[in-house]
Amino acid sequence: MPGPGDRGGVKQKPKNAKKTFRRLLNYMMEYGFVFFVLIVFAFASNIGNLLGPGFAGKAITEASAGKGNVDMQAVIRYGLLMLLAYVGSNILSFLVNIGMMRVGRSVARNLRRDVFDKLMELPVGYFDKHMAGDIISRVSYDIDVVCVSLSSDIVQILTSLVTVAGSFIMMCVISPPLVLCMVFTIPVSVLFTRYMSRKTRPLYSERSRAYGEMNGFAEEMFTGQKTILAYAQEDRVCDEFAGINKKAAESYRAADGLGMTMGPTIGMISNFGLSAIGLGGAVLYMYGIVGLGQISSFILYSRKFSGPINEISNIINEIFSALAAAERVFALLDEEEEAKDIEGAAELGNARGDVEAEKVEFGYLPEKTVLRDFNMHAAPGETVAIVGHTGAGKTTMVNLLMRFYDPGRGRICVDGRENREYTMESLRKSYSMVLQDTWVFNGTIYDNIAYGKENAAHEEVTAAAKAAHIHNYIMKLPGGYKTVISEDGGNISKGQKQLITIARAMLYDTGMLILDEATSNVDTATERRVQDAMKKLMKGKTCFIIAHRLSTIRNADNILVMEHGDVTEQGKHEELMERKGAYYKLYRSQFE
Repeated sequence: MPGPGDRGGVKQKPKNAKKTFRRLLNYMMEYGFVFFVLIVFAFASNIGNLLGPGFAGKAITEASAGKGNVDMQAVIRYGLLMLLAYVGSNILSFLVNIGMMRVGRSVARNLRRDVFDKLMELPVGYFDKHMAGDIISRVSYDIDVVCVSLSSDIVQILTSLVTVAGSFIMMCVISPPLVLCMVFTIPVSVLFTRYMSRKTRPLYSERSRAYGEMNGFAEEMFTGQKTILAYAQEDRVCDEFAGINKKAAESYRAADGLGMTMGPTIGMISNFGLSAIGLGGAVLYMYGIVGLGQISSFILYSRKFSGPINEISNIINEIFSALAAAERVFALLDEEEEAKDIEGAAELGNARGDVEAEKVEFGYLPEKTVLRDFNMHAAPGETVAIVGHTGAGKTTMVNLLMRFYDPGRGRICVDGRENREYTMESLRKSYSMVLQDTWVFNGTIYDNIAYGKENAAHEEVTAAAKAAHIHNYIMKLPGGYKTVISEDGGNISKGQKQLITIARAMLYDTGMLILDEATSNVDTATERRVQDAMKKLMKGKTCFIIAHRLSTIRNADNILVMEHGDVTEQGKHEELMERKGAYYKLYRSQFE
């Protein structure tokens, strides 16, 4: 299987920004009516902002009529209209911000729902190739970045475009000659923004990827903290994290450092335009072409015109960051899902447990074959043990039986039919599993044992716990079966976690059973008691046992000895010992 060095470095091919933006809008359109109302409110608030300078200019014109000629009623009227326009605009802006915050939060919730649902549909191979921390980063950090951008930036950009267009029209109406004074700044601003967009967008993609790598490393190190302490590798791990952290910080600096130059530069270009308006307005006023009210209104509208451009240049960094984060999220959503059931797939109910593998060949990577021409047959009720050195392909066989992976060649049959012909759910529900890597979740001990069986009675859970020799330990706890296990079972020992998973398998009654070093974490005395209980669990079931302690599989009906993906020997314990081959050497090595 791909090792840790192969994970986390998978780079997703960047998608088109327009396509990413359209997909985000599709999520927003789930709240189509609300979103439409918010856009209308946003446009209405901008209209109020556009009307304000016009009323101000008219008030100034009326006030500049000269002593004794000022129409105070008109000045007051225009002043009140200006006040009403700005107050109404601010109220609508407040409603838009609150509404967009809720829409953004809802979109983030839906994105997380879809991403989590997608993760449940992805094959096991995806999780073998990607760091858990990187996946968590996409579910949390990347979606949060998208949510923040949706809550503020989208509406701000749309309404800013309306403000720019409206201000430009009003300036043309007030004084076309003054428009010529600032028209040179428009193409300069547009060209500069476009140039910087092309430079910064790849940097934000790299920043998101670097953050995902850093989160993945941190998650792995936190998980293996005890091992790090045991080997006194704290300094080395800190140095490695410092390198990854430095890389993430440099990615952040490269993206934001370049992006932050856009706002000041656009502001400087706008100020050049404002200076040109001041000079041009003074000249036109001297020749009586424009009045003070027109100049005042024009300057206000020029600020309305340049203000949104400055705002867009400032938030363009957030937009690129959100697009980069959205690309990572959508890249996950676009991953190929686990193979679906074929049309007309049968339900495997009450499986007899007749399992056969015929000429199976498989490799996790195309260039590296793990199983070669693997053949096996387990009759109903038989116990098949698979032994061999580490890396021989034992656990791979379990992955194929459960259809976590499909063989490249050959086939695996259950009850006379290839396992691809069954529905995935019914096939997997036909197996009970106890793995060496135990898994318990944050919940009560009762819930952990009853995990595989819905509506399990308390008596059934208790009986399973007694059979697994964990009942007495549970009853000594303050809460008994209601005791809450912390995340990943940090407050109980590995042996106790393994006994809980054995009890879970005992409760989950199926026709086939897989035991992968099921008692590796318990002491010898407990193992003997559990082995007796396991005999009851295995009775009448087809069992597949992967074991390194060969003393635990002496009574197996068939023992397969694997070396480098091939079955070199098979038979019962006595037969293999008489041959004095690979199994004989393995067995003797454990007792000499």
